Amino acid sequence: MSREKQRQVRNITADLKVREEQEGDMYLEGYFIVFNRETELWPGAYEEISPDACKNTLSNDIRALINHDTTLVLGRNKSNTLLLEVDSKGLFGTIKINSNDTDAVNIYQRVKRGDVSGNSFGFNILNEETDYREDGTIKWTIKEIDLHEVSITTFPAYEDTTIEARKKEVEQHSKRKIEVRKNKLKERLNKIC
Repeated sequence: MSREKQRQVRNITADLKVREEQEGDMYLEGYFIVFNRETELWPGAYEEISPDACKNTLSNDIRALINHDTTLVLGRNKSNTLLLEVDSKGLFGTIKINSNDTDAVNIYQRVKRGDVSGNSFGFNILNEETDYREDGTIKWTIKEIDLHEVSITTFPAYEDTTIEARKKEVEQHSKRKIEVRKNKLKERLNKIC
């Protein structure tokens, strides 16, 4: 099922790694998206990203940011300072740190010390499946995304706005189910009377 475009953000705790080469070049590396991992958004609501979700989006003009702040750009795929590749585990990224950018060097040092360890990505959902399970839980499987940015994040947790959007969707579904039940009961009562 396709959904109206709405910017989404997802965060993960990942093994962010630093790499330094002999020439002094610094890199941040890690998975920004992990496929086939069911994540609980809140009790009873789950989301998972399909391995094919990124196959049509890596040609986008994608930026690497710090905490989704568009003024703190670490790299860009169009300038080859952000390299993104999909493998069987997920979307792996390598950011080449600009040694003349104090913000970039600072976040590199924070990752190196272990103070910052989260990754995130900003995107629009182009295609997803919704499964309202018999046990009352719900699961979204994201089939295709339009990726805008990846971020190094201080707090790797789902943003409230993203969760609120999903909760409203579940509430609307629950209201529709109640309306259907009410209408069926009315039909039965009308047949009896």
